[in-house]
Amino acid sequence: MAVQAAQAASSTATPSTATSTATPGVSLGPAVALSCRECGERCPLGPVFACAECFGPLEIAYEFSGGDASGPAGLRERIEAGPDNIWRYAPLLPVPADVADKPGINPGFTKLVRADRLARELGVTGSLHVKDDSGNPTHSFKDRVVAIAVEAARAFGFTTLSCSSTGNLAGAVGAAAARAGLRSCVFIPHDLEQGKVVMAAVYGGELVGIEGNYDDVNRFCSELIGDPAGEGWGFVNVNLRPYYAEGSKTLAYEICEQLGWRLPDQLVVPIASGSQLTKIDKGLKELIALGLVEDRPYKIFGAQAEGCSPVSRAFKDGHDVVRPVRPDTIAKSLAIGNPADGPYVLDIARRTGGAVEDVNDGQIVDAIKLLARTEGIFAETAGGVTVGVTKKLIEEGVLDPSLTTVVLNTGDGLKTLDAVSPVVGPVGTIAATTDAFHALVPAVNTQ
Repeated sequence: MAVQAAQAASSTATPSTATSTATPGVSLGPAVALSCRECGERCPLGPVFACAECFGPLEIAYEFSGGDASGPAGLRERIEAGPDNIWRYAPLLPVPADVADKPGINPGFTKLVRADRLARELGVTGSLHVKDDSGNPTHSFKDRVVAIAVEAARAFGFTTLSCSSTGNLAGAVGAAAARAGLRSCVFIPHDLEQGKVVMAAVYGGELVGIEGNYDDVNRFCSELIGDPAGEGWGFVNVNLRPYYAEGSKTLAYEICEQLGWRLPDQLVVPIASGSQLTKIDKGLKELIALGLVEDRPYKIFGAQAEGCSPVSRAFKDGHDVVRPVRPDTIAKSLAIGNPADGPYVLDIARRTGGAVEDVNDGQIVDAIKLLARTEGIFAETAGGVTVGVTKKLIEEGVLDPSLTTVVLNTGDGLKTLDAVSPVVGPVGTIAATTDAFHALVPAVNTQ
């Protein structure tokens, strides 16, 4: 029964539609088909991302085996005995059974930090945790989604990995392609933070700047798929998007396992395209359906930067349509003005009793400093957004401070130094004498 429920919870595979339409010769574990999120039409596994019937987004449909004859307890034991990375959840992902044996960057199982000092600052009386994904190989959560996309690229015979990126994804694609022995060619807006540009370029693949913002870059990549120059290319967040997006589910799996196989009461998740939030919700529903966690309510809150907050605005206005905006924020990793999963984020926030909120650039910087000062975690600007939104939601009485709350930090602050460099630095420069230091002591003691 748990397996049937999980098929329904995977949003596309149900007991009545369990027939596989997988492409012959393609083995991606429990993944059996692609299914339209809008009309439910199914098609074979392949490098496609839009429904041929209604142009809705496609996602993975599964047939979960249950993993162990002893039920949920056996599946939990199997997972816990797996490697300390996302491949411990291979039975729940669109990857081949031997994925852990292949060359890869093997991201995941990052720290879930009990943030007691931050909790006191924010007035949280329950337990507050930071899921710190800066510990991944290229220091962002993008390593998770790219690792899944690499397996799809291998299955479909692609020789080049590509993407449109606000920075973190470009670095993740470059690293994963280098490890897998694939060529990479990635495209970024021309004005990204220098740290992200260097990290994307160092792996030896081609890095191309495009004049314009992320939405311009993404449109260009969509056009390149149909061009002879893009033949044999797997664009991880375009034609491989259904597979790529599933990597975000592993955040939900890890959080629940690290909480002792329990659902958090509340999660605060950053919104760029919105895919991370929607897949975290999908992962939680799968764990419930498989009997791996107790079924009880949880709330998901979305976090945006004020300078790119189309989903937040739609939520506050009570709209179902997300109107595109032109981004203007220091949180460049979230600067997607036309988020593909925006309407689905609205649905999830409303269904779970959550909300979508935004903070301005000054609040983002303050939140980065607050997290660093209280917990020793240097977050990139997206992490400043989630911490800042958490603070704002508590102050407004929207987020319950007595419950178990998990806040996501999706990247390393070393990638976004420009955001905080104007407001941090030495308290003074002195001669190498104790007298000089004594003269500085009053200034030091006020910090």
